[in-house]
Order: sequence, then structure tokens, then C-alpha cells
Amino acid sequence: MEPSADFSDMDGALAYLYSLVDLERLRPSPAVKDQYKLDRMRALARALGNPQDSIKTVHVAGTKGKGSTCEMVGAMLEGCGYTVGSYTSPHVNDVRERIRINRQLISPGDFVRLAKTVVLAALQVEGGYGRGTFFELTTMMAFVHFAEQAVDVAVIEVGLGGRLDCTNIITPEVSAVATIGYDHMEILGQTLELIAAQKGGIFKPGVPALTVGQDAGVVKELRRVAGEIGAPLVVVGEDVEFSYRLEHAAGSRWPQVYVHMRTGRGEYDFVPVPMAGEHQAVNCGLALGIVDALCGRGFVCPMDRMIQSLATARLPGRFEVVGSSPAVVLDGAHNPESVRALVKTLVQYLRFDALVVVFGVAADKHFEPMLRALAGVADKVVFTRAAGNKRSADPAALQKRYRALGGRLSFVAPTVREALEVARKGCGSGDAVCVTGSFYVVGEARAILGERRGQVRRP
Repeated sequence: MEPSADFSDMDGALAYLYSLVDLERLRPSPAVKDQYKLDRMRALARALGNPQDSIKTVHVAGTKGKGSTCEMVGAMLEGCGYTVGSYTSPHVNDVRERIRINRQLISPGDFVRLAKTVVLAALQVEGGYGRGTFFELTTMMAFVHFAEQAVDVAVIEVGLGGRLDCTNIITPEVSAVATIGYDHMEILGQTLELIAAQKGGIFKPGVPALTVGQDAGVVKELRRVAGEIGAPLVVVGEDVEFSYRLEHAAGSRWPQVYVHMRTGRGEYDFVPVPMAGEHQAVNCGLALGIVDALCGRGFVCPMDRMIQSLATARLPGRFEVVGSSPAVVLDGAHNPESVRALVKTLVQYLRFDALVVVFGVAADKHFEPMLRALAGVADKVVFTRAAGNKRSADPAALQKRYRALGGRLSFVAPTVREALEVARKGCGSGDAVCVTGSFYVVGEARAILGERRGQVRRP
């Protein structure tokens, strides 16, 4: 029986929303690709009075680093006195993580009320445009919520791609594209240039755009797209001075990354990056560039307050260290670039005798390079899958490929709970466990391990 749209609590709201097409959990196919179009989203927005047009926004796309960039931007703006809405995906443990104001999750009551409002509007347009998806409705819930609460600015993370992503009905104050890599190729294209063209589809005429120094073909394509649309594009590291360094201070438990950046507004010197890993330096530079560009659009952000509040930026499931003896690291590295960055960060930030990895990933991911990267550092890998995720790769198939790539000791566990048990068995106090691959696997592990106050340590 199909869930009723006449719900009155979180369970009913979630039952209805999860009954819709959830593109995050489906394997790419011609039918899935056909869902990426904006006509239905625009019709839904019109039915609700175009709430997205009443708020100022920042729009961030990219293959890796966009979530971290959004979090850093939000922290800086909040620290400068602004009320900041955040719409990000996927969530790690609670769907309400997707819709936040000043980092506070939307309340269950508001979530249910907005779900009912948006579902009723979606039913009105369904006859002419087809049934809405989970992501479309939750995106519109965020727009309505931010408009109702009159946020000063909302930081909006693209779900997939950019040009046809349902968030792309906004006209932001600033658009940004984080690092681009191979991901979702069945939908976005088989080359980095084709993927870049889709990501650059969020650029708008006359709206400042930023990206980071990366593959030359990607930057060239983003410059082309920006030039054609009339968006002034700044490449951090090419058009503005940018550098970073990693320091191991005596007596410090963790190394620290610092960035230096010079823009037309001034110089950001020796700024500590709040998240672990050298790769976060690039995201930090992009975030600084976004806020710097907002200052050119009338925002007032004193540098000292920006840098002070930047230090508070945190993101669950990104190199999150839970417990000790052994340490358990949760990191949703779900593409080759992210896994390579994770491996580097593990070696730089943690000391361990042996490393056990719990790994599960979507079947459509480019997972062979991910397995190769893990094979170079893991002493043991436990392959598993998240519960109820149709996109999940078969753990036994992952193990077979891992062995063919020369991976060492490996096991298969049918559930994340069993995988954690296998991982922890035989671990000494000097060893480490890393749960990675899919955010669904990381979220499930996070829920199992629990996040009691004081249990999570962040480098």
C-alpha cells in the first residue's frame, strides 16, 4: 500500500518522502537520467510562490569538497553575524541534517509541516509534469523554510551535476565549483570536460563564479562555460594568489594545514584549515574566495571574525575520529580522489600499527581505483553494504576484485554491524579502524557506534 500524503508526524512524512523516486539510492539508467530536468521543479516552485527568489543564496557544485566548502562558508558567515541557511546532501544519520539554520537542524514539527505543504503543491503539478522525486521535494522544503525564516543567506549544495540539478532554479549571489573528478559518468559524461560542463551549468549571467586550480582541461571548460554565459570567473590559485603548507608543531597531537591567499580585498595569511587533510586546504581557499566575493556584493565580513569563526566548521562523517584503542575513523570517501586523499590523511594524522578498513560502495561508482588505493595501506579490509540501498555493490564482488588487485587479507560481512564486529576482533590498542566508501555505510556505522558527548575527537 502506498503511504498516505495525509501524515501528521515524522514517521508518516518520511514514509511518504521515501516512497518517491530517490535518485541517490538508484543505479544510473536511461530512466534515472531522464529524471534530471528542471520543468517539474520550476512548476513546483511556482505553485509555492517561488520562495527561492526571496532569499540570497550561494550555490556550490563539484565532485569532492563541496560539502566541506559549504560548511566553511556557513561557519564564516554565521560568525560575522548573519543568519545562515544550509541545504546539503546526503545526510549521515538524520534526514533533518539536510536543512539547517545556523547549523541547527530543522525541528521535527517544521519538517512535517513543510513536507505536507510541499507534497500538496507537488500533487497539484503532478498531472502536467509527473511525480516529484525525494530530492526535489526536500529541496523545495528547504527553500520554503529559509524564506519563511527570512535567513540572510542560504548556502545550497548541488545534489548531482549542476546544470539539471533541481537546486539550479536559484540565481545566487556567488556560484562555485569545487574539485571535479570522475563520478556519475553515466549521467554527466565520460570525460572530465563533459562533467565540468555540467557542473559549470550553475553559473549565471553577471554572477561572480569561482573554482579551484585543478585539471587543465576542467579549468579550460569552466572558463568556456563562464565566458559563454557571462559569469566573471575567478580560479583560486591562478587568478588569485593561493598556497598552503602542512606543519607538525612540536607537542601537537595532529598536524595543521595553513593557507595563504591574496585577493583584491586583501590578504588572508596563515589561516588554519579547520578540517583534517591537505585536500581541505583547497576547499578552504574556495570558501574564503566565496565569502570574499560576497563582500563585493554588499556583505560585511571582517577578516578577523571570518578566520575566528572558520575554526568552528565541522562536518560529520568527514575524517571523524570516534573512540580510541583502537581509534575508529569515519569518512565518506565515495570516489577515487576522495579515497586517495583519505589514505594520505590517515598516514599523516594517525599513528597505527595496523589498519583495518570497513568498505562498502555503490555499484555504479568507479571503485577499482578506490580499491587500489586501499590495497596500498590497509592490512585488512572488511567488505559490506548499507541496509536497504539498491545501489550497493555486492561485497563478495568487491572482495574478488580487491584480491585481483593484490589486496591483502579481506573478509565479507553482510551487514555494517557484522563488519564492525569483524573489524574490531583482533584489533590491538595501537591499531586503527576506518569506515569508508558510502555515506550510507558511514552513517549506519556512526549510528551503531553512537556519538555520545565527548566521544568524538576531531583533528
